[in-house]
Amino acid sequence: MPDITGKFSKRSDKVPFMLIQNESTTKGFRMQGFTEVSVSLNPKEYTRKYIDEESDRTDITGYGRSMSYSFDHYVGNEVQNKIVEITDGELTGADAVVGIVMVDMLTEGAASGAKKAVKRDFSVIPDSEGGDENAYTYSGNFKANGEKVEGSATTTDGWKTITFTESKITE
Repeated sequence: MPDITGKFSKRSDKVPFMLIQNESTTKGFRMQGFTEVSVSLNPKEYTRKYIDEESDRTDITGYGRSMSYSFDHYVGNEVQNKIVEITDGELTGADAVVGIVMVDMLTEGAASGAKKAVKRDFSVIPDSEGGDENAYTYSGNFKANGEKVEGSATTTDGWKTITFTESKITE
């Protein structure tokens, strides 16, 4: 039987940051005010049955990662404003793509004080808005729009914003 008396990871230990371009720099802003950011792997399968075998064989050939989102809209929140701009403006194509860095606060990164992080571009797929009587809400999905990039995140302001550094692959 496994030992489950240790510390378990909390949802708040995997923190998403959205990359936003300001003047000449790109900075990752913490995705605050979100009531949901749930990851779905959506594996792509290849299933077949060979004539000389009794059962099917299934291989995973890829992934269609997505993240459902929902948030209470806070005026002045840069991340939420970007999603609202895409939603309200009915933006399409490259105008509806954002970079998101998922930071694992439990795993040390390459440099001192850094945390392990994965960056990926996602298309923002809006679904609904205004569905709560207490706060104006937005919801939808972020769907993968490119390959993941592994690296590290660092901060100078207590994890309100981050700088992402891609890991260098050495051979």
